[in-house]
Amino acid sequence: MGGAGSLEVAPGVRLVDAPGFPELHKAEALAQGEALAVFRGVSDLEWSFLSPAAVIAPGERTGAFRLGGDQLLADADDNSHISAEDYAIALIDEAEEPKHTGRRFTVAY
Repeated sequence: MGGAGSLEVAPGVRLVDAPGFPELHKAEALAQGEALAVFRGVSDLEWSFLSPAAVIAPGERTGAFRLGGDQLLADADDNSHISAEDYAIALIDEAEEPKHTGRRFTVAY
């Protein structure tokens, strides 16, 4: 599990580097990005790295969410969010039936 900060919001631009990213979370976001780089550099380990949407909070379990890769997912109103309950479902789905081995993936509505 990782954060959303290392997801791209534009080609070559990470969320953590975008204007308005909360200073309070910047160090953690940068550390998560460094951890992802370490994982990507190993070949003798099976790993997956799940990044949430920009906003993750308690809410409803809907089971209706989208999966993506290295780009931040947002809805038609440019909101990027996921409930903690649906994030957990995406994590459990990956643990039970791996589809993103050796890759980062993200989840959002």
